[in-house]
Amino acid sequence: MLITIPSVLWPDQVAHARGLLGKAAWADGKATAGAQSALAKNNQQLPYDCAEAKEIGETILKNLGQNALFISAALPKAIFPPLFNRYGAAERHSFGDHVDNAIRYLPHGRGRIRTDLSAALSLSERDSYDGGELVVEDTYGAHQVKLPPGDMILYPATSLHPVEPVTRGVRLASFFWIESMVRDDGRRTLLLDMDVAIRRLAESAGDHDPAIVSLTGCYHNLLRRWADA
Repeated sequence: MLITIPSVLWPDQVAHARGLLGKAAWADGKATAGAQSALAKNNQQLPYDCAEAKEIGETILKNLGQNALFISAALPKAIFPPLFNRYGAAERHSFGDHVDNAIRYLPHGRGRIRTDLSAALSLSERDSYDGGELVVEDTYGAHQVKLPPGDMILYPATSLHPVEPVTRGVRLASFFWIESMVRDDGRRTLLLDMDVAIRRLAESAGDHDPAIVSLTGCYHNLLRRWADA
């Protein structure tokens, strides 16, 4: 499943985030990379405990908690605190082919999560930089992603994915991982398709139509069978 979640941050929230990131102290992005990924990673990143990262991250998580599409698509059990990266043309930043680590340890020894889904939220205007596309590979080929600011892409963490070199300007983004109640991507996709279809039918037939009630029951019984809550 590769899905765009539009308007996770509103324009004023994006502008505020960019203002904070413009004042932040960036560090080498290799700090959070695994041994193999570190060989391909060349960017900058904010430290976990950076005040700017915490403030923007809290806004992202609050908005996602109210986003029906994200909840339906991810079925989140746990979310890694949002991180932030910077790719600049002057530094020739890029991130070669890699697969995200299967397990991520939460900051300050608060446990760990399994990374079922990866998320990348754009914070830069698309015409403010060249290059910098996230390329997600799946069974249907390679998909280039360059989103408007405030939009977020959600994709399986098992995917091979590079970030193309930035050749002009600066690319700012947030990235993080989600442990889903349903770890299998095919099952999550089926549940999302069913949920979207039920919502569309309910708009025309009404929530209490017998067929809608029956389909909703099927959805929850599948979720009950597959979920690790």
